[in-house]
Amino acid sequence: MSEAVQDNELAVREAFDRRDFEAAATMALERYGVEILSFLAVRLRSSSDAHEVFSIFTEDFWVGLPQFGWRSSLRTWAYMVARNAAARYMAAPDRRAARNLRLSAPGRVSQCIERARSATQLHQQTAVKDRMRALRERLDPDDQVLLVLRVDRGMAWRDLAITLTGDAALDDEALDREASRLRKAFERVKSELKQMARSEGLLKREG
Repeated sequence: MSEAVQDNELAVREAFDRRDFEAAATMALERYGVEILSFLAVRLRSSSDAHEVFSIFTEDFWVGLPQFGWRSSLRTWAYMVARNAAARYMAAPDRRAARNLRLSAPGRVSQCIERARSATQLHQQTAVKDRMRALRERLDPDDQVLLVLRVDRGMAWRDLAITLTGDAALDDEALDREASRLRKAFERVKSELKQMARSEGLLKREG
């Protein structure tokens, strides 16, 4: 766990330890809600689907929080919960069920969710996508997610392994093995993206 993430989660851990799960969830979603929703938009390649899965994620997050064991950072666990929610949603024969999902969390948590949605919508409306971002969007969805989590979110390799396998119970050997696989995949994706950038004239050709 990075020092920045550890510092961000101290207050959340204090609330969790005194079993004030409403406060813990509120602080966590204030810190990570926007980036989780942005991650879902990349994963699903659809803003509307991302917002529906965000509803599923927040319910799963709220229900599962009391059982969280702090084996990883809460941020990593939140990404794993979001990844699993997206996987269930994509596999569901009728995705409309998420639209009528009623969140069981208290008002403070629900308010954080709405703020995350509003902030993400504002960012999407005002951000100007540069050409490198457009190139990223041509990558395989799994490769794009790997880039987002490693480059944009600065996620450590073991945290990536937990997030992308959707399994918080991996032992050390399995974590190291999956982290090694992800490193190799990351180098391949970087190489592919560099080749795409060269073909578009965004990078000078070597030699």
